Parts: sequence; structure tokens; C-alpha cells
Amino acid sequence: MKRSIIAILFIILVINIQAQINGGEYLYETYDSDSGTLNYRIMYPHDFSENNKYPLVLFLHGMGERGTDNETQMTHGSKLFKDSLNSYPAIVVFPQCPPTDYWANLYRPDEGGSSRVFTFHTDEGMNPTLKMVSELVDGLLKEAYVDEDRFYVSGLSMGAMGIWELLWRMPDKIAAALPICGGGPRDKASDMASVPVWAFHGVKDDVVHFRYSVNMVRAIQGADGKAKISLYPDANHNSWDPAFAEPKFLKWMFSKRKNKS
Repeated sequence: MKRSIIAILFIILVINIQAQINGGEYLYETYDSDSGTLNYRIMYPHDFSENNKYPLVLFLHGMGERGTDNETQMTHGSKLFKDSLNSYPAIVVFPQCPPTDYWANLYRPDEGGSSRVFTFHTDEGMNPTLKMVSELVDGLLKEAYVDEDRFYVSGLSMGAMGIWELLWRMPDKIAAALPICGGGPRDKASDMASVPVWAFHGVKDDVVHFRYSVNMVRAIQGADGKAKISLYPDANHNSWDPAFAEPKFLKWMFSKRKNKS
């Protein structure tokens, strides 16, 4: 009798999980490693099947969404992917950076506003949280239902800086990148040149000056890479709003395949 009850409960649990996956909801997950524990949310396409192959999307949030609740990182961008799931079925991952860490390995002065100078540490390893993100991604890319030629990355502000770092650390895995109001190390442009990049920035940004995105795009173009930028004359740091409103934001991203741009 006890075994029957356990079996029934297990079946109900499996059915509930499968219903969530099929429903296109962001599931609560954690990834444990030697570096610590990473909170993340993951959404599967409607009618998900392990017999199909799906694109993988990684989105890194900004500094204001750091935390431990596995909720706040969903503030910007999550609705865009959920609302477009019928048109662009994909597996979408939103990890959360804890308050004690930063996605990219860099020096960020507390003062300075738009005149702040960011120093990127390219001669050091990844910060613990970005390292866990890269490990999580590596694991997902090995899944039979993930199309390893269609791994896309995007993020905003602090998250965009993390995306720029992933671009030069793992360019062979990324099919396209869409960093919003961020920046990165120009001396690593040649390492990123194989990945199509569409950057976005507000000209009135008083947190991260738009020159950081412009300089990265120019550096990649100078290395014979495919990079472009959309600048918004009236936008401040919240350039993710006009970026997400771009009619071709998702179409451009999902059209890219690794080594086939």
C-alpha cells in the first residue's frame, strides 16, 4: 500500500513538471558546483519534446537585479521571450547573480556617473558566478534536444558586460550576441570577430557611457567581424526598452547559426 502511494505521488509530480514545461513557464532551478550555487530560471517551448532540437538563449540581468530570490532577474526581458515563444520556440535561461558578485571580471568605481572608467581584467579567470553560468551552458549544450549551432546570448548593463566577456572566452559556442548598454575589452575584439553582434545603447546614458558599446563595435569591425549598433538619441541607461521594441530584435537573433551568419 505504501509503495503504491509513493508511486502515485511520483507520477503526479512528473505530470506536473511536464505540464509546466509544456506551458511555457519559467521553472525555478539551481546549479551546484565547486564555485557555489547558481539560481536560475529556465523556460522550455510549448509542447517540448526531447526528440526535437531547440535554440538555447542566455540572458544576463543588470546590477539592480542581483539577489538570492531567483525572481528579480526576471524584471527585464523575460516577458519578451515568453510572449514570442510561439513564433520562436526556444529554451531560455535567466540566471541570477548574487549581491556579492559581478558578472564580468572588471574594476568598477563607485563614483563617476557617465564619466566612470571601467577596467576589464582579461588576464584573470572568470568571476565565480559567470563561471557557473558557463558550466551550466556547457551542460545544456550537450543535451540532445539543444541545437548547439543556435546558442544566443543577450544581457543589459552589468549583464551586457558579462556577455562581452563570454564573447571572447567562448566565441566558438555562440551563434549571436545582443549586448545592451554594456562594454568590454577592445583588445579582445579579434577573439570575438567570428560572432555576429548587434549592440544597443542610449546616447544620454549617465551610468555606462555609450562610447563603451561604440568602441567595442568599431574594434570588432576593425578585426573583420560582423558587428553593428543601434544608438538611441533620447534614451538614458534604460536603452533595453527601445532595444526590446526593435521589430527585428528576435528575428535577427534567431536567424543566426554558428559559422553560418
